[in-house]
Amino acid sequence: MASSVEIFPLLRQAHTFALGLLILSTAVAVAAPPRQIEKLDRGVVAIHTDGGNFISWRALADEPATLAFNLYRDGVKLNAQALDATNYLDAKGGADASYTVVPAGGKAGQPVPAWPQPYLRVPLQKPADGVTPDGESYNYIVNDGSAADLDGDGRYELLVKWQPSNAHDNSHKGYTGPTLLDAYRLDGTLLWRIDLGRNIRAGAHYTTYLAYDFDGDGPAEVMMKTADGTRDGTGRIIGEASADYRNKDGYVLDGPEFLSVFDGKTGAALATTSYTPPRGEVAAWGDKYGNRVDRFLGGVAYLDGARPSAVFTRGYYTRAVLSAWDWRGGKLTQRWLFDSDAPGNSAAAGQGAHWMAVADADGDGRDDLIYGAATIGSDGRLLYSTGLCHGDALHVGQHQPGQRGLQVFMVHETPSCYKGHGIEMHDAATGRILWSVDGNGSDVGRGVCMDIDAAHPGNECWASVGGLMASDGTQISTVHPRAVNFGLWWDGDLLRETLDGTRIAKWQPQTQQLKLLLDGADYGAASNNGTKATPVLTADLFGDWREEVVWRSASNDALLIFSTTTPTTHRLPTLMHDTQYRVQVAAQNAGYNQPPHPGFFLGEGMTPPPATAQQR
Repeated sequence: MASSVEIFPLLRQAHTFALGLLILSTAVAVAAPPRQIEKLDRGVVAIHTDGGNFISWRALADEPATLAFNLYRDGVKLNAQALDATNYLDAKGGADASYTVVPAGGKAGQPVPAWPQPYLRVPLQKPADGVTPDGESYNYIVNDGSAADLDGDGRYELLVKWQPSNAHDNSHKGYTGPTLLDAYRLDGTLLWRIDLGRNIRAGAHYTTYLAYDFDGDGPAEVMMKTADGTRDGTGRIIGEASADYRNKDGYVLDGPEFLSVFDGKTGAALATTSYTPPRGEVAAWGDKYGNRVDRFLGGVAYLDGARPSAVFTRGYYTRAVLSAWDWRGGKLTQRWLFDSDAPGNSAAAGQGAHWMAVADADGDGRDDLIYGAATIGSDGRLLYSTGLCHGDALHVGQHQPGQRGLQVFMVHETPSCYKGHGIEMHDAATGRILWSVDGNGSDVGRGVCMDIDAAHPGNECWASVGGLMASDGTQISTVHPRAVNFGLWWDGDLLRETLDGTRIAKWQPQTQQLKLLLDGADYGAASNNGTKATPVLTADLFGDWREEVVWRSASNDALLIFSTTTPTTHRLPTLMHDTQYRVQVAAQNAGYNQPPHPGFFLGEGMTPPPATAQQR
């Protein structure tokens, strides 16, 4: 096979990972090593408003919580006393002003110009239209995104998946155009474009890409599934350029499958190996035509408690396989492989969801994989299965702040399997059901969990059926917010706002209605993924701890980044330095993407987040 990137076939078999594992008693106290975090700059953002310029900036997790700041407009200091807050409203600031934030005793960064409007427009280079072998024309639409520091300068770049207009769900036949992945600086500079080629079918379940600094050298790498004909960011072809494995229905059910690591700065393929598990017999995954065999997810996890690994998966309706990978010293190696077909793992079969969450489920300092209703431990062993089967949405965080550890809120699809537990919260460490609501014999399609009502401790949860539930399972009301897709921290308090389509809204408990705070459609924004109505990305990209939302423009020629202009008295380190939040951001482009949750409770009545050992 001619190739400009060497292909390294894996020789390790599915279950040899278990040999030689050292089993540590839970009675032995083991000091957790420091976790690798990104070296970020101050992240200053300034936005012009009718009331002046709103400026905010990052507090970092590895600096003192008492660190104060000085703020300069066009070189002139604005504050008489050092600022304890990480935001400031400059009532006299004009739209052409620039700002610098200087930590007490620290160095000044580059001046940052104010945005003249409520959003930053990042122009995109839209790909050319195409035609499939059966004569169907298609164009390209901006789909799910990610953020990573691709060049190691302390600022985030954005990654965008371009999806052809003829992308298909796995259950639908038909040719698709190729999926493309772009990387952009925030000024619109295109760093590179990767073309996955004809042998990677386009759709919501085919391509998960992970952008993260896996080897700890500063710049991030990008990892994803590739195939013969994939073109990297420098134009080099992986595998055989002329290979075409599409069948008459447009499915790709033959030919080699690869996992590739790409350089974040150039898009060059650094290493390629065989994707595990291979598809094998298509029918072994639940059907013969190619639906269930190609259900893929992925995530970043600190499996050793210190450094990030990549986890790529296959299957969740029946057989479920998760493969963990390390990128260290220029080498891609498999850490372990979990297979529900292996002895002792059958309880994980059929338990997968349309998204995989990463969190330290059992509190041992190492990340685990919440694969829907089953949780796989950091060592690749099954921790538990609730047995409630597949679902479309799940949320992992400290939903019940008065309880030890983390909780998982999940909705389920199949009444014959969930048996009265269509909506439930369970203990992340053990799988014990804490409370549940009957799904009324329906496929409970969506559900969210976040603090929207200060009168009740912890996160409130609701789904497409049922009422509004307190974190302890008490029903607050038979009425819940109509928005059941996404959320983000936006205004000045600690409650989270709903995000549905292009609308950010705040729940009003007294009237049981949503109050609109911002509609991105007023500025030409559009959402993704049909009824899922998700943004390109939400994350704490810059500014203080509140989150930014990235939508595509309705014309698919730009990204529109919105950041809050509401002052707040609350100060928290950037959420991107909480590694649970950060890895959940990294997986936001996978499957039915979900909003990220930190590893601590962030809401009304919260205690300060715990100080964790971290290194940059």
